[in-house]
Amino acid sequence: MRDAGSDTADDRGRKARGLSRRGLLTGIGVGVGAAVVGLPGGAPAASAATAKDARWCTPAQGYFPDGGYYGAPRGGGPHAGQDITNSTGTAVYAAAAGTVIRRQWGGGLGGRTGNAIVISHGGGTYTYYGHLSAYRIGLNASVSAGQRIADMGATGNVTGPHLHFETHTGGLGDTDNPVSFMAANGVDLDGGWPRLDPGAAGATVVVIQYLMTQRGYDLVADGDFGSVSVAAVKAFQKAKGLVADGQVGPATWPHLVYTLDQGDAGSHVRGLQAALNKRSAGLAVDGDFGSVTTTAVRGFQGVNRLVVDGEAGPLTWQALVG
Repeated sequence: MRDAGSDTADDRGRKARGLSRRGLLTGIGVGVGAAVVGLPGGAPAASAATAKDARWCTPAQGYFPDGGYYGAPRGGGPHAGQDITNSTGTAVYAAAAGTVIRRQWGGGLGGRTGNAIVISHGGGTYTYYGHLSAYRIGLNASVSAGQRIADMGATGNVTGPHLHFETHTGGLGDTDNPVSFMAANGVDLDGGWPRLDPGAAGATVVVIQYLMTQRGYDLVADGDFGSVSVAAVKAFQKAKGLVADGQVGPATWPHLVYTLDQGDAGSHVRGLQAALNKRSAGLAVDGDFGSVTTTAVRGFQGVNRLVVDGEAGPLTWQALVG
């Protein structure tokens, strides 16, 4: 076990290839592009959950292809979502808790093609997942944030495998810019560390509380980012020379996580197990990094096209909690 500041197998694999985090993803057959700067779409839409809450997460690992951004010109009208490119079979996750209301070609929406899922999150908020190669959840099923629901694919009118992801507020059919919508909920859709503000709630808060306990702050892992947890985070940030604002974001996460291997034990391993469970691992949260947890880490790395080494380094943590 190591603090995440030192090079890990994740880091070494990235450096050996001379690639960014997105370049670490393997098996991508079509489309070379970088994250698009200055995406159109206006201000972030209102969310059904508290802004920068733990109840939202990234739906897939990959990169933004050229021309795949919201509002990009298309033959049939502006592009209604954000594309995330990776190889067929890459895991697709529910961006938030909700109910699967459609599981059909094009999601039953005009102008869409390919196998698709639509999830209702309540309050007139919906998410759409398109061009899927396989479904992993049934119609009318209740899903949790981060639960695996499908596999990325290339069904429908596409040039290569990717996830077409949409966010809708004010009713199904009223699309928003998914990048700004997710950013308003603390999620970097392009795969960076999430931002959790004081008052957040959910499974990722549990992960933070376990990690903070390992750092010497005795917190109850109840998923409530309330005053006690916020005070502990501020003290931790101050001790690390960070801005003590209580937000767990890109500046704080790298100091908070540990690089973990089989044989490690403690509250940091409980945090890892809780993070894996958010991504459908189904582990006992016992703090023992044994063979079962190693298998879960390797499985998560494999379906998200990370280096499959069984070591929970910064890149694996970032994909887990993002």
